[in-house]
Amino acid sequence: MTHSPARVTTFDPEALNRLMADAKVWSVDVREPAEYAVERIPGASLCPLSSFAPGALPHDQSRSLVFHCAGGKRSLAAAQRLLAAGVSEATHLGGGIAAWKAAGLPVINSAG
Repeated sequence: MTHSPARVTTFDPEALNRLMADAKVWSVDVREPAEYAVERIPGASLCPLSSFAPGALPHDQSRSLVFHCAGGKRSLAAAQRLLAAGVSEATHLGGGIAAWKAAGLPVINSAG
């Protein structure tokens, strides 16, 4: 986990997986619906960056939001938009679902 001056925390896949298993975070996929339908991280909610609205995000005081996308660019943009909306901290998965799969972590895909 790393911190940048912009108050965006970047998680690696293993750290995110542990936090998800402990129900400490809420994973939010910011890819488009067609991408999400093909392949997704188990338990992730969909909130496409193209229609991103911070007020529409899942809200649970006991969990932090962690954004992810295909490679990390859109999730970082979502985290930055959340900061611009006045939230003091935002998090995302570095490397996105590609890094998640490279770490050998499970995905749900349309192939079954």
